[in-house]
Amino acid sequence: MSELKSTLRADMTTAMKSKDTLRLATLRMLLSAIQNAEVAGPEARELSDQEIIAVLQKEAKKRNEAAVVYEQAGRGELAANERAEESIIDEYLPTQLTDAEVGDIADTAIADVAEQLGVRPGMKQMGQVMKVATALAAGRADGSRISAAVKSRL
Repeated sequence: MSELKSTLRADMTTAMKSKDTLRLATLRMLLSAIQNAEVAGPEARELSDQEIIAVLQKEAKKRNEAAVVYEQAGRGELAANERAEESIIDEYLPTQLTDAEVGDIADTAIADVAEQLGVRPGMKQMGQVMKVATALAAGRADGSRISAAVKSRL
């Protein structure tokens, strides 16, 4: 079992013992999402920590989007609940990169692609640059932030 999944299970047990209902419900939801990801596809498999982080990021993004919709609909109590769940999920995610660090990653990715191609990449090579930049960020920055940084530099 991966280290992150073990941590989630241990924290769920602690939340049960302390009767922290919000944390308990959130951790159960996360473990359920991880289990669904493990059994998806042609055969069941154990997820690595990196794959679990991707599942957690997806769940955090869902909570953020739901909170925005609730706020627009004037449902503050539901939005607050979604934000609280998102903050619990964020505790298990790696710290996010600053805008300057994302810019540095974009510059490095552009330099790597330029070295491979022999010329400075343009907008046509954005996919290649994004592939390198996303690998360098390793889940510590949202794809839209990376994309914006790469676009501004190409």
